[in-house]
Amino acid sequence: MNRPKRKKAHEKEPNLERWLVSYADFITLLFAVFVMLYAMSIVDQKKMEEVQASIQSSFSGSQTLTPALKVIGDKDFGLIPEVVQPPVPSQSQEESSAAETQEFTQIKEDIQDKLQEYGSKNEVQLTINERGLVISLKEAGFFPSGTAQVQPGALPLLDKIATSIFRYANTLRIEGHTDNIAINSAAFPSNWELSTARANSIVHYLIEKHGFKGAKLSVTGYAEYRPIADNATEEGRRLNRRVDIVMLSRKGAQGEALKFGE
Repeated sequence: MNRPKRKKAHEKEPNLERWLVSYADFITLLFAVFVMLYAMSIVDQKKMEEVQASIQSSFSGSQTLTPALKVIGDKDFGLIPEVVQPPVPSQSQEESSAAETQEFTQIKEDIQDKLQEYGSKNEVQLTINERGLVISLKEAGFFPSGTAQVQPGALPLLDKIATSIFRYANTLRIEGHTDNIAINSAAFPSNWELSTARANSIVHYLIEKHGFKGAKLSVTGYAEYRPIADNATEEGRRLNRRVDIVMLSRKGAQGEALKFGE
């Protein structure tokens, strides 16, 4: 039995317009590229100035920066700041320090003049250093050996010093010192107690007799541990037995006392 032959399927004709899809994609991408390039070529000058000002402020505060480099082209994309130098002390700070030193010098000269009139210049030593003005009261002129009470004959001399420094607002540190010879008495078991007691005697006199405010005073006893001379000699030990009235500078008042002799 003969079967009927199937008809061949009609072949589809090739699509001759497929290339248009690829071409359209290409044109779209090319358009996007040109849009990006155009957008990159346009600079918002106001925004750039704000960015530039922010960078300058971050790097150098209120300092004015000089141009270092520009991007090649018509548009100014901003400046590259120079390296910022480390901060240096302002002129006002230097002038303030110089004025303070000048003031200490005037106080020192005033005290020296009064000591000269009193005839007791050798009992007091005055030094200006980074801490401030140091007024050293030597034991031989102010304290009997082994005691903490100011001898009556030295009180007029202490009065002259007090009147010279009373009107100034500087903080005062009263520091007691001894030599390295040990003391062991009922009143003073060691040099710690003796040095502190002598400093306390000066503080109480300044407050009770001359009206110094306690808030601007402090007391320290160093015993034999802050010498200014060699304790191996009698002369050195004599210099080390002292009470220092320190008119602290602004810098000295902010930190700990500096090592003596530096």
